[in-house]
Amino acid sequence: MAFSPEDIAEVRSRTDLVALISEKASLRRVGRRWTGLCPFHQEKSPSFSVNSEEGFYHCFGCGVSGDAISFIRAIDHLDFADAVRFLAQRCGVTLTEDPTQAGQSQRRAGLYGAVEEAVEFYHQRLLSAPDAGRARDYLRSRGYDGDVVRQFRLGWAPDEWDALSVALKLPAKVMEEAGLGFTNRAGRQQDFFRSRVTFPICDPSGKPIAIGARILPLRDGEAPDPRRGPEPKYKNSTETPIYVKNRTLYALNWAKADIVRADEVVVCEGYTDVIGCFQAGIPRAVATCGTALTEEHFKTLSNFAKRIVLAFDADAAGQNAITRVYEWEKTHSAEVVVAAMPAGSDPGQLAREDPETLVAAIASARPFLAFRVDRVLVGADLSAPERRAAAAERALAVVAEHPSDLARDQYVMSIADRCGLDADNLRRRLEQLRRDPEARAKLLQDRKTQSRREQNEPEPSNAPRPARLDPRSRPGLEALRIAVHFPERVGTRLEPSLFIDPVQRSAFQALLSAESLQAAVDGAGDAEAQLLRQLIVDEPMVEVTEVGDPVEACIVQLVRTAALRSLDGLLARARTEPEKFAELSEQAASTRRLLEELVEPATSVAAEVALVQWISEQEGALP
Repeated sequence: MAFSPEDIAEVRSRTDLVALISEKASLRRVGRRWTGLCPFHQEKSPSFSVNSEEGFYHCFGCGVSGDAISFIRAIDHLDFADAVRFLAQRCGVTLTEDPTQAGQSQRRAGLYGAVEEAVEFYHQRLLSAPDAGRARDYLRSRGYDGDVVRQFRLGWAPDEWDALSVALKLPAKVMEEAGLGFTNRAGRQQDFFRSRVTFPICDPSGKPIAIGARILPLRDGEAPDPRRGPEPKYKNSTETPIYVKNRTLYALNWAKADIVRADEVVVCEGYTDVIGCFQAGIPRAVATCGTALTEEHFKTLSNFAKRIVLAFDADAAGQNAITRVYEWEKTHSAEVVVAAMPAGSDPGQLAREDPETLVAAIASARPFLAFRVDRVLVGADLSAPERRAAAAERALAVVAEHPSDLARDQYVMSIADRCGLDADNLRRRLEQLRRDPEARAKLLQDRKTQSRREQNEPEPSNAPRPARLDPRSRPGLEALRIAVHFPERVGTRLEPSLFIDPVQRSAFQALLSAESLQAAVDGAGDAEAQLLRQLIVDEPMVEVTEVGDPVEACIVQLVRTAALRSLDGLLARARTEPEKFAELSEQAASTRRLLEELVEPATSVAAEVALVQWISEQEGALP
């Protein structure tokens, strides 16, 4: 236990339970008790009762009961320790924590404070600084007025190297641990975000824990800054002790009240989609923070609501985890439905151009499996028996993935009706597909190909896996795998110049310039897209959380291999340019010393920085 029993008792006794609950529900006094509508379930007649003297509440409708700590845990989804800290701060109790945990608690408190200061700095910069004029113009073009900017605490990270670091004056270690800055190659503190609109990411209680940021789009005729290199459209804080991406949902702190009221949550792909939903009168939207939907997300969502609406392409979102979505529905007693958006649109765009359509799409969202079956059959050519059979077989491949016998049979009968085929024949074919995953996968792939043709999308390349004739390209492959599965682990340490293989290099540049893995694949060339798809479905590396793990070894090997290649080029120049022999030989000797230092713990970081810089400088001189 982090707190003494005396401290916990003091927090309970000094918390005004009626005042606390009144912030979430309307109470009125009836005799010695306070009553009102229960904040934990929907009801028309008050059945929620509070005993302010004893410090307890109870609902005679749903049976929920507890004290101040259990109330704030349930309403804000906090763990016990965070709930106690929240109430202690509220009522002025100084907590004495267990010395074994006090240091960790102080560290987390420092990170919370740093992110809060950063959010406020960026927010004020957007509201009033002259250099934020272009950002304000961009936000106005998205339909965001001052009220929206203040509601979501949007901000502007100026186009300066260290504006935040100078303003906050926090230790470099705190800036780095909070995901706000890093030490650059020159040994100076540098901001993590630069020339971007910022979106604060909060925990369910509303405390900022991280920052997401969007680069401003180029104006007509404007060329990218060649000094900056390729940059991703969106950029999130790295993971920290207070921010874990696969557990965090953007805007849950603002949306949770309406989520509970409606027993429905809308899951979007990006921050601007969420804000668009709020503007369209759907203030129960959230987004994942640059990751796919995980079970941790799903568990959190199902704690708030049992109807989960996916407001993005369900095939793209779920294709890598279709069976898991069905399992999650069963495990967490939730229902996943999909809002069918007009082709080529997203919630943010619809909120500006056609908010009524967005509202209607959310309201008419269909069950996950029904949506996927419709995607197969709607628009399919059913004019001939052979074509009806082919469409039905593709639909059965989708249905075969559902774990429920009863649900599958309902869809079989629906497919039989729509395609004019015998239901018993379809049932037999369905069972064959369930026993033959390869045939099922081929039918699903055929369905994707047909969809691309209907939408005039380019066909994916069927080229074989890129050949890896040069054994020196192996570290690049491993580094790409890490960049795909654990991008937060590599941060800014990888550079395109480190990749010897040209396909690997182009694939990495596609990752850098894309908002998501799907966008990277879509924007890459055929060979690069093939490589990225392979890495996405590869088993990710394990045990990558400790210092000295395979990630570190892989990066060291990648730098070493690239440096040796550059060294070969340098020596070739020395042989063909006698007038520079002495100078180039000295460079070669210096590089060999750095390679030796690269494997020594005390000098590895400095050696890595120096080698990466040198490799980049040698790019133009390679044979």
